[in-house]
Amino acid sequence: MATTDGQAGGARGWWTSVAPRPTPVDLAIDQPHPARMYDYLLGGKDNFPADRETAERALGAFPRARAAARQNRAFLLRATRHLAEHQGVRQFLDIGTGIPTSPNMHEVAQGVATDARVVYADNDPIVLAHARALLTSTPQGRTAYLDADLHDVESIVTAPVLRDTLDLTRPVALSLIAIFHFFPDEDDPYSIVRRLLDALPSGSYLSLTHLTADFVPAEINGVAQTYQAQGIPLTPRTRDEIARFFDGLELVDPGLVVPFRWRPDGTGEDITDADASGWGAVARKP
Repeated sequence: MATTDGQAGGARGWWTSVAPRPTPVDLAIDQPHPARMYDYLLGGKDNFPADRETAERALGAFPRARAAARQNRAFLLRATRHLAEHQGVRQFLDIGTGIPTSPNMHEVAQGVATDARVVYADNDPIVLAHARALLTSTPQGRTAYLDADLHDVESIVTAPVLRDTLDLTRPVALSLIAIFHFFPDEDDPYSIVRRLLDALPSGSYLSLTHLTADFVPAEINGVAQTYQAQGIPLTPRTRDEIARFFDGLELVDPGLVVPFRWRPDGTGEDITDADASGWGAVARKP
């Protein structure tokens, strides 16, 4: 876990390691990892041959995968900007952060409100290795990185670095972008979301996107088989199944839509629903 804030000097440096890993970590670069494959699909460089080879096989099944990845990323940035600019949210929790891709969430949020605070959470050691790129806050705001597993909600919501960075008596924007299709039904992803939201106060928001086979089932099922052959669970869900993540919440207009249709800003690609092959929404906790 690590934090940075605008208080230069004193005991806290610009980069503070709160709880470094005690021993070297095996990055398992000979095995594909979803975060590194996603980085490759976005045009990043923090990936390895195993990631690229599996991603290329996925592209063989679903040639639109790069566009889908870009649309998930664009949705995250638009949702963050909307919540900071129009809903007055100043606290953000991004779980399943992935490898840094500029602009990052804190850059967007602090571009609207310099005092915004952002916590990134992931359990991928590659992301941890790149945490310095994430942890560059404005002097007025703060960013922090939490090394945690989404399967262990308690370890996230009780983490000292999270509670030291965010005030959980005030609204928090929770982002879960393109993450829960990696959780099979037996992991009960709906319960994970409910428990996360239970830790946040009224007025908090959930931003979530999820892969679907609703538009091109043969292609998406081919992608799922490619991932599963490498030991990576991938579970596309229908619109109705994805809507369950938002049970009990108040959907922000335009509701649950294909990600690129959520409050487009005019800078997006000319693509189709099949290209994006996902559903996404932002919703408020009453």
